[in-house]
Amino acid sequence: MTQDILAHIAEQFAIEGEVVAIEALGEGFINDTYIVTTAGSAPDYILQRKNHVVFPDVPGMMQNIKAVTEHIKAKVEDPMRETLTIIPTRGGELYVREGENYWAMCLYIPDTVTYDRADSCELAFQGGVGIGRFQALLADFTAPLNETIKGFHNIRWRFEQWDRVIAADPVGRVKEVQQEIAWIEARREEMLAFWAKVESGEIPTRVTHNDTKISNILFDKTSGKVLCAIDLDTVMSSTSLNDFGDAIRSYTNTGAEDDKCLDNVEMSIEMFRAYAEGYLSEQRATMTESEKEWLAFAGRYITFEQVLRFLMDYIDGDNYYKTAYADHNLVRTRAQYKLLQSMERQYEEMCAIVKSLV
Repeated sequence: MTQDILAHIAEQFAIEGEVVAIEALGEGFINDTYIVTTAGSAPDYILQRKNHVVFPDVPGMMQNIKAVTEHIKAKVEDPMRETLTIIPTRGGELYVREGENYWAMCLYIPDTVTYDRADSCELAFQGGVGIGRFQALLADFTAPLNETIKGFHNIRWRFEQWDRVIAADPVGRVKEVQQEIAWIEARREEMLAFWAKVESGEIPTRVTHNDTKISNILFDKTSGKVLCAIDLDTVMSSTSLNDFGDAIRSYTNTGAEDDKCLDNVEMSIEMFRAYAEGYLSEQRATMTESEKEWLAFAGRYITFEQVLRFLMDYIDGDNYYKTAYADHNLVRTRAQYKLLQSMERQYEEMCAIVKSLV
């Protein structure tokens, strides 16, 4: 992407100052991200080309982000730093469309730092603070949000996909993974029973971030304290337990998501305790009794879903997740299943930790 094209796109947004440089930022696994530097005292900006394959409803996604960030801005002391600021186009739109590409812009927040991974209990605690605060600030948000990714973390929807793929067996792999299929089927009833509580409203629907890794938490460079959650592309309505569960799946794993050596893979109860403590320090006051009761289970639920999705993709011929070698998705399946087993073994202790914190 040339500087001239990027400058042409950037200047369609309601920015202040003269653009002097546009440089790529980060690795860009889903979106292409650039930092737009302006002259003098004018602010800098983040320009993103949104992946319309992953997010087919970019307009709906941008409406979600605007609604959520405006709600947060009305409740925090420093609204320019404690949430994202969406920059509209000069015509008042939330995005620019150039051919098939959608572009969006937000204000760059200076003097901040992010971390690629949580490698200590202190960072796990702070990550919990970041997502807990995000959800607490949105606990009274009642406006409907667009479903920008169908069936996200909906295990009933996943089982419908699963049943179709198992029946079709498109590349003849079902016979070689009977043991792994049995892992899924043994837990079907339990996982659907949990999701039924969400569907019935016993576990309430709230605003969820849906991508709770530590790199999506922005920290103040001077104080070291959490500023805000970023990368809000996946913001939707669901149970807030999904965010907690997804964080536990990623933060607590002592091995790699695709670890071939299963001896490496366990759930660190220390990291679980640290994340839960940070999360509940912000969120406990807004939670219902049912949310507190099922919080620890959420780690098992999301990890189970990931076992199912990796195995389903393997059976389907590896069409969704990028793979580096022939049985990569099967390796991922087995590693995530080992993590799930570790959670199941430590579940009573997980529940006791939550109970002590709420």
